[in-house]
Amino acid sequence: MRKLSTIQHDVIKQFLLTRKENEESFFAHPSYQLEQELLHWVTQADEEKARVVLSKINNLERARLSTNPLRSIKNSLICSCTLFTRATIKAGVTPEYAFDLSDIYIREIEKINHSNDLLDLEYEMVITFIKAVRDYRKDPYQNEIVDKAIHYIHDHILQPITLTEVAEATNVNPNYLSSLFSKIVGIPMKEYVNRKKIEESKYFLEHTSSSLLDIALLFGFSDQSYYTSLFRKYNGITPGKYKQLGNNSYSKK
Repeated sequence: MRKLSTIQHDVIKQFLLTRKENEESFFAHPSYQLEQELLHWVTQADEEKARVVLSKINNLERARLSTNPLRSIKNSLICSCTLFTRATIKAGVTPEYAFDLSDIYIREIEKINHSNDLLDLEYEMVITFIKAVRDYRKDPYQNEIVDKAIHYIHDHILQPITLTEVAEATNVNPNYLSSLFSKIVGIPMKEYVNRKKIEESKYFLEHTSSSLLDIALLFGFSDQSYYTSLFRKYNGITPGKYKQLGNNSYSKK
């Protein structure tokens, strides 16, 4: 018979101790059914119903995943983040994009030192993953070529994106792709790319201390002035003003 390693012995010992502690304190993990219901609404991109189920789960006692209460919440949120990542991939989001979101949120979780802020982040996390599902909804335009082009754009949003590159990725002629994209989506591909870059840049304005120049360069814009002009065009205010408003609203939480 194969002998158990020291690590396996320790895991089994901790499992038995944890189960005993939970039984003595009458603790039960959140319902598996509730968890699956939450993931279902994430895959369906239903923000309202996902919020309701998450609130039900958070009204229950959280699992004790560390002797340190704050660390325990962080571990719980990291577990949730992993589940949301898998759910969005199942819904059609490309793994690369889903895992990028996961990495960002796990780093955010580690930076926060107040339990209330962590709980706020959990709701934000659900909304962001649902937004990813909406953006990556399978065949949103019912056109395979355009959908492939959009997926390529989303996956390379932090890089300069040219019509030729996207055409190569979708195996079609650039002129044909340009005409088809404008016809199906309703706007030229260049504008779609710029709009998407500006929208994605809002995360860095809201959640990082990066300068406007750094954010502009991160998204492949030639300079801060061009980034600012595009941001104002699509949002009605400058990125600096948006960042200021975001910081003010966050500080009031």
